[in-house]
Amino acid sequence: MAKIQKSISDEICDYLKKQKLSPIPVQTLNEDMETTRYFGGDLKEFIAAAKTLGAKGIFVETLYLEEDEFYYDSGMDDEEYAALYGNDECCNGECKCGKCEDKKSKKKAKEDDDSDVDGVWFEPEDLDGLDLTLLKPQMAKYLDRVGEACGARLTVPGVDHLEVEIFADWYDDFAELVDEASEAIEIDPTDALRQAQAIFEAEEAELAKAEDKSVKKIAAHPPKKSKKK
Repeated sequence: MAKIQKSISDEICDYLKKQKLSPIPVQTLNEDMETTRYFGGDLKEFIAAAKTLGAKGIFVETLYLEEDEFYYDSGMDDEEYAALYGNDECCNGECKCGKCEDKKSKKKAKEDDDSDVDGVWFEPEDLDGLDLTLLKPQMAKYLDRVGEACGARLTVPGVDHLEVEIFADWYDDFAELVDEASEAIEIDPTDALRQAQAIFEAEEAELAKAEDKSVKKIAAHPPKKSKKK
């Protein structure tokens, strides 16, 4: 019988039990309703802090790799984007907010920039939703892990929650690739888009070539006709 491999969350729970702390599985439903203090140390230091705070148990929330993590997220929502780039003069010509001149400067920079793609100048926010595997093809090997437990969020119960997130080694490697791809977008979104387009076109060409070979192979070996009796 094959040995069932424990997830990072299971390993953490086992460790908590050895430290005389009871792991309590939880799920966060509304993070805005919580007062959270994020712990900056490692797991051992967190356990020591929990004991100092008199904790008898630890909330353990399993974290999973999500498909959204493969796509760029600038962190700017639609309202923020509209406020920053939507109106040239949000104060109807009489600037009171101090932001109108900044918007004009950004617009002029877009018009003057020479490193654009087809005459369009990009901000990182314009690339929200870009497939990061086009910038870091190594990320594609983690697609099979979507839905897999990648870590755990540990919380010391109390009015002010002390919280830390612990991740599996493979997820740390994945997160590093995400950071590198995101940083490339934020440094030069126009160049990042060029790279993504080039990789996408190369992949499409390889796929078309493979399909063409498959068709030729089928055509070269037609089914044999059965002999009439």
